[in-house]
Amino acid sequence: MRVLVTGVKGQLGHDVVKHLSSQGVANRGVDMEDFDLTDEKQVMDYVTSYDPDVIVHCAAYTAVDKAENDVVNCMRVNGQGTVNLVRAATAVHAALLYISTDYVFDGEGETPFETGMTVCPRNVYGLSKLQGELAVRGQMKRYFIIRTSWVYGLNGKNFVRTMLRLGRENSTVRVVNDQIGSPTYSDDLAALICEMIGTKRYGVYHATNEGFCSWAEFAEAIMKEAGLHCKVIPVPTTEYPTPARRPHNSRLSKASLDKEGFARLPQWQDALTRYLRELRAEENGER
Repeated sequence: MRVLVTGVKGQLGHDVVKHLSSQGVANRGVDMEDFDLTDEKQVMDYVTSYDPDVIVHCAAYTAVDKAENDVVNCMRVNGQGTVNLVRAATAVHAALLYISTDYVFDGEGETPFETGMTVCPRNVYGLSKLQGELAVRGQMKRYFIIRTSWVYGLNGKNFVRTMLRLGRENSTVRVVNDQIGSPTYSDDLAALICEMIGTKRYGVYHATNEGFCSWAEFAEAIMKEAGLHCKVIPVPTTEYPTPARRPHNSRLSKASLDKEGFARLPQWQDALTRYLRELRAEENGER
């Protein structure tokens, strides 16, 4: 099996390539300098030249707030860019795994969203990722779609790194407490992706680390685990307005994984402990 991974400079793409390489699976990680996702010819030429058996599509426009005033570019990358990749995958008879988001739902209520529930994105980023989903589902038969949330990893900026910085610089930090979801360690998600693409259990899945919490509860766990004496002050979303509307409910049901025989990811607290251990090793030059 030969795998092409887009977005290798991002958190998830980096970890997917790491796992594939450790398993001895032939792979190539690519990013913006290799080809422009929005250029159909560039995408087709690169993909047909490498001729992968599977494409793992991690690359995306992920600046959620910026997207509200950069609609055309966000839709070109996440929508048309995915269309271009789907066409190229079809040309070389490759399966495709597409990374999507809980933002395709309306974010209301308290019930975890099932894979088959009605989609209704409330911001530009969510709409653009839904356009990518529709391209995959409408034009391919051999595909995986994984919706995830609150991703953090070693190779990039994320909420955990931000909280660690703020925790070192301040005695208090204000974090919203009425948005509920599941933090997801990219290394754990990457392991699932590498298992999944070795099967023919195609379909739509939800995958996050187990358990739910608010952003404020996640921040408290980060401070405690890192030994930082910074008090987290919970605040409602109304006190922390952002250009893009954020979902209050980011809970995703993992019944799809259970049904197809894939193991759920570890508890989010366990994942956070392992991630911070990796960060400390990185800071100490042990990696």
